[in-house]
Amino acid sequence: MTSADAAGYAGQDGTAGYAGQNRTAGYAGQDGTAGAAAIAAGIDDMYEAFLAGDRPRFDGHLHPEVTTWETHLPGPLRTRSQLDSYRDQRDATGQRPRLAVLAARDKHIDVWGEFGVARYVLVAQAHAQGAPELTRVTDVLRRAGDRWLIVHHHAELLREPEPAP
Repeated sequence: MTSADAAGYAGQDGTAGYAGQNRTAGYAGQDGTAGAAAIAAGIDDMYEAFLAGDRPRFDGHLHPEVTTWETHLPGPLRTRSQLDSYRDQRDATGQRPRLAVLAARDKHIDVWGEFGVARYVLVAQAHAQGAPELTRVTDVLRRAGDRWLIVHHHAELLREPEPAP
């Protein structure tokens, strides 16, 4: 399960096992922790929106020209309209993922003025007691007023479990 699959999902809230595991040792930058904390909160809200089936709220975290490169997608999606096309086709065929857990952990976030980079592991589970699928994610964000929007999203499915930090 990846974030591109996330938009429009209707599932149960099963994130309690991961919600408190927000190890953010990498919060840094000239803007202090405020920008990094806002980025972390936005990422958490985006995946909570996925679990709630709230595509507009999920999409509210994406820049209109976001690029999306993920292991399982059909090539890089270079525009928001390509991402929307992919999701619309997937959803029309009944392939929209159903998850119990979708949460970012081990966040490392840096902020430089109007730009930020977030690196984290995305944990996805079809069932709360099921084996997790782990994806390494890097998001590049740009400040837009008082919000941070993802301008580039890169995700790679981890074939081997990552060692504990």
